[in-house]
Amino acid sequence: MQDEVDELIAAWRRERPDLPLEPMALWSRVKRLEQYLDMARRSAFAEHGLEIWEFDVLAALRRAGDPYHLTPGQLLKETHVTSGTMTNRVDRLVERGFVVRDSHPVDGRGVLVVLTEQGKLRVDAALDSLLATEESLLGSLSSERLERIGDDLRVLLLAQAAAQQ
Repeated sequence: MQDEVDELIAAWRRERPDLPLEPMALWSRVKRLEQYLDMARRSAFAEHGLEIWEFDVLAALRRAGDPYHLTPGQLLKETHVTSGTMTNRVDRLVERGFVVRDSHPVDGRGVLVVLTEQGKLRVDAALDSLLATEESLLGSLSSERLERIGDDLRVLLLAQAAAQQ
């Protein structure tokens, strides 16, 4: 069984047999899978009236646990965006009633971003749809195979993270 990446690699092997093409084969498949996943996630979130970035912020707050609040700095670390971007995102989520800003109980100048009940219900429903969608993308892969793939991807991710430091 072959995929479009096999065809791409075969063409490069014919034209440049001197090159090691295994990395291209792997990363080309990862990129194509990312595109499928992105489309599926957008669709799952759209069912609940959310954009991907909205889910990311709401999910970070939901994962924080009761009382579902984080400082803007903590949200930055969780979502990997800039301070200006986060301010804009929080403003928009406040407008939609999904979060509120509250005074920090220890740092009088600080702020907490707090998930509202409406935000909690919305992110929980979107998460249910996301998990069903992601499971459908995995087809009939066994749990053992999924674990092996997950382990291999973890190794790659940790190597990239270490290289960035």
